[in-house]
Amino acid sequence: MKKILNKNKLIIKLNDERYSYDVYQMFNIYYQNLKIEFHEENYEYEVIINNHGISIINEEQLWEYNISEDDNFKEEIRKGIFSYLKDKTRKVFPWGTLIGIRPSKRAMSLIKEGKSYDDIVEFYHKTSLTSEEKAKLCIEVAENELELMDEDKNKISVYIGMPYCPSKCLYCSFTSNPIGRKGKEVNEYIRTLLWEMKVTSEEIKRLNLTIDTVYFGGGTPTAVNDEQFRVVMKSIQDNFITNFDIREFTVECGRPDSITYDKLLCMKEMSVNRISINPQTMNDLTLKSIGRTHDSKDVINIFNMARELGHENINMDIIIGLPGEGLNEVKRTCEEIERLSPESITVHGLSIKRGSKLYEKLVVEKSLYIPEQHEIVEMFKQVEELSLRMNMKPYYMYRQKNMLGNMENIGYSIKGRECVYNIAMIEDTQTIIAVGANGISKFLFDNDIIERLANNKDVRTYIDKVEEITEEKVKMLRKV
Repeated sequence: MKKILNKNKLIIKLNDERYSYDVYQMFNIYYQNLKIEFHEENYEYEVIINNHGISIINEEQLWEYNISEDDNFKEEIRKGIFSYLKDKTRKVFPWGTLIGIRPSKRAMSLIKEGKSYDDIVEFYHKTSLTSEEKAKLCIEVAENELELMDEDKNKISVYIGMPYCPSKCLYCSFTSNPIGRKGKEVNEYIRTLLWEMKVTSEEIKRLNLTIDTVYFGGGTPTAVNDEQFRVVMKSIQDNFITNFDIREFTVECGRPDSITYDKLLCMKEMSVNRISINPQTMNDLTLKSIGRTHDSKDVINIFNMARELGHENINMDIIIGLPGEGLNEVKRTCEEIERLSPESITVHGLSIKRGSKLYEKLVVEKSLYIPEQHEIVEMFKQVEELSLRMNMKPYYMYRQKNMLGNMENIGYSIKGRECVYNIAMIEDTQTIIAVGANGISKFLFDNDIIERLANNKDVRTYIDKVEEITEEKVKMLRKV
């Protein structure tokens, strides 16, 4: 059969649909910008799986991979397809076949079992062809997390969500509404949020629970005006900070075009001990192209203003793989960040979400250039070298679907300035109560059973149904 190739799709013929998930995931690593489908006709690859192994036919060439009866069959299928595509494309993906959200979780378990460094590295290579470099990263993250984790079941963390931003970035698919002319809605949202915080706080106090960390995120918490920001911050302080011996109160200030002197002062007055100022890149052309309304000088000015007001624990976010950026642009960002000398940096691999403008331009229109795989690997090495120069260690990590280069999101910090909330959230070590639109509460029960309860994403729906969802949240909290 003559193969009719579609430039936007990769079609695979598969003889056994039981393995469609595993086959899809491996091809998706190497053909990330294509929609992958399984059909009997017009296919580019034919994958045949039987009791003895895998056969892959492409362009009338046959490749075979044998699997022993003693092997983990699905694990070997993934390894076989990955190895085939690695040889075919000559691309290097250092995580191998590993696709889980929490790649360091297994390292943590093996450390607790007393396994050695070599044992853990061998485990990662044997099960998922993960490079020693990434296995080492998992070990480092796990060791640093273990030092900071507090698994006291009486301690919880609180998340407050602000679903607005000054404008929507090119890569964003989150519930972050451009604030624009939404004055009436914003005021109604804040009134609803204050009510939810008060009811939630009363129940936390009634149950004699201890709040360990508080995280105010979004969206962009500072997208609202100074007066609105103070109202929300005062409510957070009254409900979740005062009378609680918390060890961390983080505000994700976000974009410098939304941060003001009064907001930075307010945070100092309200006991905030960690803030995040997020440039994503320090290259002005990129900032403009992704929809930011500030430049790198604004980042520097706001950072210095925060320092002058006494903020001593500042995080900065960087995104690797932004459209139009190569290794030189990442080097420039690293140089500028190093000059500012924040206490921590969080590095995100660009995730291409279907709900974003980036997906349309990159995958559908094909009007943007993104870096090649080898460039992405080198960019991450640049940030790792930056962290070493700044005496930082990796302390938490997670991965997302459709991450460019199949890489990772990772937090680096100098000792004692880590974000404890991030660890609790990623490793599921505490119950987390979330208030606000799109907040997701996680309830940690005995035997490590976790249940989630999500507030509505849509602001209008959240406002209309807040009493119903808060009642359900209170019922679940009483069971913890």
